[in-house]
This record gives sequence, C-alpha cells and structure tokens, in this order.
Amino acid sequence: MSNPAASLTNDPIALQAMLAAERAENERLRQIIKELQRHRFGRRAESLPVEQLLLGLEEAEQVEAEGFAREDTTDPVKREARTRKRRANRGALPAHLPRIEQVVDIEDKVCPCCSGPLHVMGEDRSERLDVVPAQFRVIVTRRPKYACRSCEEVVVQAAAPSRLVEGGIPTEATVAHVLVSKYADHLPLYRQSQIYARQGVNLDRSTLADWVGKAAFLLRPIHERLFERLKASGKLFADETTAPVLDPGRGRTKTGQLFAYARDDRPWGGIDPPGVAYLYAPDRKAEQPLRHLQGFVGILQVDGYAGYKALAERNAVSLAFCWAHVRRKFYELGQSGPAPIATEALQRIAELYKIESEIRGRSPEERRTARQERSRPVIDALQPWLREKLALISQKSKLAEAIRYTLSRWAGLSRFLDDGRVEIDSNVVERSIRPIALNRKNALFAGSDGGGEHWATIASLTETCKLNGVDPFAYLAHVITRIVAGHPQSQLDELLPWAYAPEPLKAVA
Repeated sequence: MSNPAASLTNDPIALQAMLAAERAENERLRQIIKELQRHRFGRRAESLPVEQLLLGLEEAEQVEAEGFAREDTTDPVKREARTRKRRANRGALPAHLPRIEQVVDIEDKVCPCCSGPLHVMGEDRSERLDVVPAQFRVIVTRRPKYACRSCEEVVVQAAAPSRLVEGGIPTEATVAHVLVSKYADHLPLYRQSQIYARQGVNLDRSTLADWVGKAAFLLRPIHERLFERLKASGKLFADETTAPVLDPGRGRTKTGQLFAYARDDRPWGGIDPPGVAYLYAPDRKAEQPLRHLQGFVGILQVDGYAGYKALAERNAVSLAFCWAHVRRKFYELGQSGPAPIATEALQRIAELYKIESEIRGRSPEERRTARQERSRPVIDALQPWLREKLALISQKSKLAEAIRYTLSRWAGLSRFLDDGRVEIDSNVVERSIRPIALNRKNALFAGSDGGGEHWATIASLTETCKLNGVDPFAYLAHVITRIVAGHPQSQLDELLPWAYAPEPLKAVA
C-alpha cells in the first residue's frame, strides 16, 4: 500500500505555502458564492441555482480537507488539535438509532507490575455514524387454512389483505420509495431499475411505471383535496413552468405547463400550514388559471404573466406583483456595463428589501405599520423618479422596457404596503418551482399528458411534505396503505401531508 506522505516534500515552509494557497483558493470561492447568493435574482443565478453553486463550495472544502490531511502527516501537534476540535463540535447522534457495540479490550488482564489481576475501573466510550446500504427484503404473508374434522366442507381462512398492486410483488412502502425517488429525489425510473439490478432484483422500467400509474390514480383525490384547501385561503402565490411532454404523433416533444399554487403564511405568523399544488395543463393560455382558480377569492401574488390579469378583471381576485422580477430586469442591465439609472433603481429597491428582512415574522399589523412608515416614502419617491428617467432615454432601449414593466404594474407592486399578509415578492412559489425544473432536467420530458398529471399529483404531495417538515417516504407509505385498506373518501383531510403524524421514535438500549 502506498504511503500518502511519501510523495510530499519534507520542507515545512513549502508545506505551509501549499496549504496557504489552498486556503486562499477556498476563500476566493466562498466570496464568489456569497456574491452570487446576494444577486440570486440575476440571470446567472437563474441558470445556476444556489444548490448548484454550493457544489463549487463543496469542492473547495474538499481541497481544504486534503490540505489538512497532508499537514497532519507531518505535524502531530496540529493533528491532535484538530482531533480535539472535531470531537467537541460533532454533536450527539440521534438516540433512536440502533447501537451496535464493539469492545476493544486488552488480551492480558494481568498487572505488568506485580502480576496480580486487573479490574475494570471505567472505560472510554465513543460513537461513530455507520450506514448499512439500502437493501431489499421479502415480506412473506402466510394465511393458514382451517378445517373441521366433523364438517368436511368447512374451510376457514383469513381474507387476503388489500394491495395496491393486486397480484404484484411490491409492498406499499416499495411503491412509495419509487415515487419519492422519482419525484422528490429526481431519479428516473430507468436509473432506479439499474440500481435494483445491482442487488439482483430485476424490475423492468415498465413495471415500475405501472406501479407509479396505479399510485397516482390512488392519490389523485388527495391532490384534489389539497388544492381545494389551498384555494380556500385568502392569499396564494402562483407561478408556472414548462413541462416538456412527448408528442408521438409528431415524433418530438410539445410544451405543456405545470402551474404552481402555493400558500405560506409563516412570514406573518399565519396558522394555516404551508402547501403547494401543481396542476398540469397542455398549454399556457389564460383560460388555464381561470379554470384552476374558479371560486378563489383573495390576493394572488404573481409574476408578470398576463394570464392572471383576467382573474383580476372579475373583481374577485386582487393581484400583488413581485419586486424580485422588477429587480431582476434592472440587475441584468447593470451587468452588461455602466448603467447609472439601473444601479440607482437597484439601490432604491434594496432599501425595501432591507426593511422586509427586519419585519419578517411579525404580525400583519406590525408589518403594515412599518411599511407605511418606512417603505411607502421609498415607493412614493420611486414612481416619479422612474417616470422622469423614462422621458430622458430611448423608448426602444431595454432600460425603457424595464421601467415600463415596473410602472404598468405599480398598483400590484404597491399592494404589499397596505396588507401585512402580502409579501414583497413571489419567491415562495419560485422556490417550489425549482424541484420541478430539476426533475425536468433529469427526466427530460414526460411521456404523455397523463404523465404530466402524475407529475403534478405526486410532486404536490412530496413538496408539501417538505414544506411541513414531513418525511415524504414515510407519509406516502402510510397514506397508500390507508387508502388501500379502505380509508373513507369523506375523511381525506386526515390524509393531507400536514395532518400526518409519524409514530414516535423509540430509543434503542
């Protein structure tokens, strides 16, 4: 076995220089990522979300760790110091995890001094996190048959339990695992099939697809009930994203849409649980949100998509627009070169965001009061300033386009001033759209309009689980089992993600 230290220089000055260079590179990457996070509304951030940007930081931290390991081979003092720090900061492992004890004992229990017997005076105890790779198991269901010795024709046997896939091999937990892997962890079915094959379980992709289709049909009423509950709220966020769908007749894909409708009242202390419902549509016509939100009365926080304006014209819905979209337009201009007007617009908008960060979590009335006192003067000064600048520039420029976009939505952009429940932007629903985009990147397209609907159904439940701190796998396994066992349709509220209460975890002695 090769020695890692063999290829290293023994010059301590050279080693320190190497480590310093790696630390400097690490710090440089940290600063880059911080800058990108501060400007996440810009064009680059849209193509590289924060989760992907953090991959760069992971690589930098790995390089730093390698430098520490190299230093440990030549400097025992620093190695011991880092070991002590690691022990102090690692925290306790969860009590419910099973403990497998290993005793590292001496072979000779005779005193090396007087040859008398040694006795135990205490012990050092340490814990490390171990993992057993996921493995399949087989549930064998036995149903004994009973007969009467006197009545030969009598045979008594317990009824077979209901199953999601009658005559099939998966348990409900297995199907739940497939669903979570596909829709929450973005692992296409063909990749799951390959993973299963490595453990000797040959499951064709089409078999997995059959399970998903049956589960989606079973879960559709819960998806519909989830959306009903969200629509009963007085305020929702809405957004939409493309959902490429295979179009066999033309031998290519067509562009469907996934509309997202989200509720998250936590920033102002609302008691309704957060949730998001996705609805698939074959196109992006204005009639889609009209159909989806039929019966909804309240405030809808959206981006600039014109399809939502028809809702407002019915006077049942008030639109609140998104300052993040406004800010993004000026940011894009500022990145292409000197842009004093765009830069000043960004500075003024930044004042609004600073106020929002300070009042997040307060009651609606407190937020409204703070906005009236501090944010309204900024808004009142910004509008005439934008009109003044618009008159001075070319009306065909991108800057003029950004200003007109802002002024044309001024009433909706100002709505947050008068209602403490309204957010300054629609980032809540944009965050809910990201997993869809990631799944789209991995799966490329849905196989049909029906596949798009399955996508909407299951993603709604898994993402609502995440918003409520619920394990999607445990939830889906529980819900599928209950529905198969005959849970009444009149009690669907008991099966919504925020109503799921897992069994308390028991500590293992």
